Amino acid sequence: MSLADELLADLEEAGDEDGLYPEDEEGDEDGDCVQRAGGGLEDIAEDEMEVDYSKAESVTSIAKLRNSKQFSEIIDKISDYIGKQRNNSEVSGPVESDPEYKLIVAANNLTVEIDNELNIIHKFTRDKYSKRFPELESLVPDSLDYIRTVKELGNNLEKCKNNVILQQILTNATIMVVSVTASTTQGSLLTEEELKQLEEACDMALELNQSKHRIYEYVESRMSFIAPNLSIIVGASTAAKIMGIAGGLTNLSKMPACNLMLLGAQRRTLSGFSSTSLLPHTGFIYHCDVVQSLPPDLRRKAARLVSAKCTLASRVDGFHESSDGKVGYDLKEEIERKFDKWQEPPPVKQVKPLPAPLDGQRKKRGGRRYRKMKERLGLTEIRKHANRMTFAEIEDDAYQEDLGFSLGQLGKSGSGRVRQAQVNEATKARISKSLQRTLQKQSMTYGGKSTVRDRSSGISSSVAFTPLQGLEIVNPQAAEKKVAEANQKYFSNTAEFLKVKKEVVKP
Repeated sequence: MSLADELLADLEEAGDEDGLYPEDEEGDEDGDCVQRAGGGLEDIAEDEMEVDYSKAESVTSIAKLRNSKQFSEIIDKISDYIGKQRNNSEVSGPVESDPEYKLIVAANNLTVEIDNELNIIHKFTRDKYSKRFPELESLVPDSLDYIRTVKELGNNLEKCKNNVILQQILTNATIMVVSVTASTTQGSLLTEEELKQLEEACDMALELNQSKHRIYEYVESRMSFIAPNLSIIVGASTAAKIMGIAGGLTNLSKMPACNLMLLGAQRRTLSGFSSTSLLPHTGFIYHCDVVQSLPPDLRRKAARLVSAKCTLASRVDGFHESSDGKVGYDLKEEIERKFDKWQEPPPVKQVKPLPAPLDGQRKKRGGRRYRKMKERLGLTEIRKHANRMTFAEIEDDAYQEDLGFSLGQLGKSGSGRVRQAQVNEATKARISKSLQRTLQKQSMTYGGKSTVRDRSSGISSSVAFTPLQGLEIVNPQAAEKKVAEANQKYFSNTAEFLKVKKEVVKP
């Protein structure tokens, strides 16, 4: 197996794996296949395996379309029909049976062949002229601009400077780069025979390009007669292209919208053996003016919408209804209305207040008991002093573990000791009478006094030093004990009257 056969086999496998053309899976009942713009696998293999046209004797030996019988017949018929005006009412039955419709389909197919022929002529011109100016191919990438530039320059590269004709072909920046590169090129002069071959190739390419534009003008002028509603939506040029690729208006009306959107999708080939697709799943509809007028992030969504409306319009045109284009205008108005809706700015969010709570207002308790409870639960004087801070003074931390926790102004006035706060009767803890009696019974001493009952220190001493008598043994709790006994006898809460004298009141 040769290298070319192996390459074709690999390309066929790659074509089977790529699902870029879903319409290939759904076959037509009539056996008609949807043509792909840009050719099939053979064209890709031909693009990737560059053919050397420099050995060809003349351009007519490789480009034979202009002198073919089919080309001349179609151009002559177009010249005959171009002066006649027809109405849609003149067509009866399927539009495919009309002779002018057949001419339009053939003219559409001819434009594809003209594009392929121009590609071949460009390669022939490039291979021939690379002997004189090899750098021109990278400086002028467009094929027609390259051919026009070659025809203008020829052997004399000094024509780049101050050339009026070249300024109509290329931009000023490109002309400047071409003139600088031409002064340092290593190419050699061409012979008279090679110049003649190049001039013939350039004339043929320009003539084919002129014929292609003439075909486009004719087809666009007749689209209002064949498919008026479809032409209103996407334009006559795009309508003619998608109808020609689909194989006719009837096949186009049978096609689903998802397949119609892919008509005209091209696979671009890069250098080497790699192949990729720029903007996959995009065809003629994606590149029409209606879709391209939107921002890039909305174009795919718009292409799907336009494809769906084109499918409806093509079915209306297939049955020769709405010849005045009313359906097309309605569909286009709907498309534009949706486009405007997509591009509207989002609504401004209004700050709404919170709704009123469903629960009613609770009844607040009042009265003396409620005020007393609030007084008991209020801030004490100690807490108020602890919460106060002195201005412009660094506070000392109360604990080593709790950094930043200070006692505020508590104990900072006077001698510096923690001052006993005034007891607020409103916030003082309440003690019941039964608890008071219990505490008094516990404080009563029976028998001798001990450190256990008194909860006093066991190392406390009764020896006191006086300046007059020296050592003196005193009882420091004797006075306290005498006071406690008197209070217990006369002012005790648990004491009762011992004798009650009954007095008899005489009436």
